[in-house]
Amino acid sequence: MPTRGVVYVHSTPLAVCSHVEWAIARVLAAPVNLQWTGQPVDPGARRAECGWTGRPGTGAELAAALRQWPMIRFEVTEEPSPGADGERFMYVPGRGLFRATVGAAGDIQLGEDRLRSIMAAARAPEALAHALDKALGTAWDAELEPYRYAGDGAPVTVLTRVG
Repeated sequence: MPTRGVVYVHSTPLAVCSHVEWAIARVLAAPVNLQWTGQPVDPGARRAECGWTGRPGTGAELAAALRQWPMIRFEVTEEPSPGADGERFMYVPGRGLFRATVGAAGDIQLGEDRLRSIMAAARAPEALAHALDKALGTAWDAELEPYRYAGDGAPVTVLTRVG
């Protein structure tokens, strides 16, 4: 059963744009030609987004392919599908890759075991709040938010995985 998702390249140097397209094309086994626009938050950088359709796990493959370039900022989402949870990946230079399970509404889901572990390890309310922020990817969200806002109204490309 196919699933779908979105790749948001929030910021990349112009020289890397074609490499990003090639990486996405390798994962989707289909040609990719994104509509690049300027990124107002990062003058000289470009941004693009594309919807995709493919088998479950494609989001993880796309994130792995894109993290080859440590200077880009991106997000990859994959919607839940029968038998598979949804996923969200965020990458920020210097911070690395964040991965979370997401529900049907796109909210990050923390499992019972993970919550119990966080609660058991926290020795004070501040430590609990810090651990929950980390588990929810709050630092990644905070760094990406200006880039997301700057992309409102940008063109979107839709791609389908072949095979």
